[in-house]
Amino acid sequence: MNTKKWIWQHPNFPNFNHDYKEIEPMIFRLIEKSGELKGKISYLSNSEQDNFSIETSLSEIIATSEIEGIELKRDSVRSSLQKKFNIAFNREEDKSTKKSDSLTELYIDSRFNQEALSLERLHRWHCAIFEAYSSVLYPVNKGVFRNHDDMQIVSGSIGKEKVHYVAIPQKHIEPSIKELIDYINSSSENFVVKSAVAHLWFESIHPYDDGNGRIGRAIVNYILAKEGGLDNRYYSISSAINQHRQEYYNELEKTQNLLYNPNIELTQWIKWHTKSIEKSIDISIKNIQQVVEKTKFHDKIRYIKLNDKQRKVINRLLDRGEGNFEGGLTNKKYRALTKTDAVTASRHLKDMLNKSIIKEIEGYSGRSTRYELDYS
Repeated sequence: MNTKKWIWQHPNFPNFNHDYKEIEPMIFRLIEKSGELKGKISYLSNSEQDNFSIETSLSEIIATSEIEGIELKRDSVRSSLQKKFNIAFNREEDKSTKKSDSLTELYIDSRFNQEALSLERLHRWHCAIFEAYSSVLYPVNKGVFRNHDDMQIVSGSIGKEKVHYVAIPQKHIEPSIKELIDYINSSSENFVVKSAVAHLWFESIHPYDDGNGRIGRAIVNYILAKEGGLDNRYYSISSAINQHRQEYYNELEKTQNLLYNPNIELTQWIKWHTKSIEKSIDISIKNIQQVVEKTKFHDKIRYIKLNDKQRKVINRLLDRGEGNFEGGLTNKKYRALTKTDAVTASRHLKDMLNKSIIKEIEGYSGRSTRYELDYS
């Protein structure tokens, strides 16, 4: 009876298989999308590019933690990024923390430091994740590999746990990681394929007490930035993964389990990984279009007389993007946003309608009237 269940137990591990011909069209499309993104970025002013880079980098740092169920304060991370990128902001409103600074350092090192990967560098990344962490119940040895074999990925309540994966034994961690690092530094594999393989390989080793998912995704960013020339300041892979978090875990589980993947075949995993990068670029293209629309709209209303409440509502609508303010703007929503009464809200809305700042959404009238920004 074959008792081998996990990918690292396969006699050929880590000599993975994949069908490049099946993956190649997706890679070409990804490179085309990357070119489209660069073109869109060129429409932005220097300050808009800086702000977009900050917001995308912020999304990456926030999302890679959210995937693991950890919430970070956006204002803290934003302040840390502004400091590290040397972008002007109000220092009196600096909300950065030791934790947000260290996570930002990890992010910057993985994306902009093209030196060869090393054990020491991985350990520094691990220390950065747990810079401000301390727990008696769930201690983490910072900057060193785990010293035990009982590393399992489980879900469910106590007594009803489901084991999704059992990681490689402790004695095999260091030689396996060194082999992975050599692959990352020396292999001539296509950079998209390499990032997918390295991600899966690292997660299969699961070398640390905690933080393995975040370091695995940092490795992806490192490879894409260094070898792909993809300026990933402008897109967030973790944001795309986070939108499909359960699917991400399912793909990892299927690929790492020999019952589903007896030939350690990675074609499906690489395709899923590549599609996630493409989705992240699509998100950025959409967001850039929103920035362009906001700029054009502000130019349109620059010399139109409006009060502070009207401008607040306009900015809220612009932040949501065209068609993304659910149900449209109503008198009730206007009142809630501006703390005004119904009569005042009606007057403000009518004024904005007359000035062609908003327009009525077809199919609604009377008290049910709904509005959207008039981008014409």
